[in-house]
Amino acid sequence: MVEVRTQKVMACTPDEFLEFAMDIGRYADVDDKLGPFDWVRRDGDHVRFKFRPTMPGLPGPAPKMVAQGVLTPGERIDVSLLALPQNKVWNRLMTFRASFACERVGENTLVTRTMAVQLNPAVRWLVEPILRRTLPANIEIEIERAKAYVEDLGERT
Repeated sequence: MVEVRTQKVMACTPDEFLEFAMDIGRYADVDDKLGPFDWVRRDGDHVRFKFRPTMPGLPGPAPKMVAQGVLTPGERIDVSLLALPQNKVWNRLMTFRASFACERVGENTLVTRTMAVQLNPAVRWLVEPILRRTLPANIEIEIERAKAYVEDLGERT
């Protein structure tokens, strides 16, 4: 399994950050793993989206993926793949989970970004070494971009 976790203090409220992360179209501006979208559907605290992911260090194009995000207001977003019959290819290749956890720190928010991928043994030997090498830096850049985005947005409002 490859698991990456990074933390960053941001000058925003937990709700401001979580709303930004739930807006998948905007969040794609800071996360280059989110490829072109076929559709995004949000219903309150749930968002589902179909897209073509791009994983750092892996050649594309990848098969399309359907993911979902579930918001716990003021606290976190948990992201996962939808079960079968969605993701026929992805559910056979791996299990995936990701999250954004927010904790108030004075006037700021500590954001903890986690992504974990557990690969099927048939592809683990090839893909896992690449992700171990490339995913940590990619997640760190993503969270730096997210920080710049939400803090710049706060300065404009």
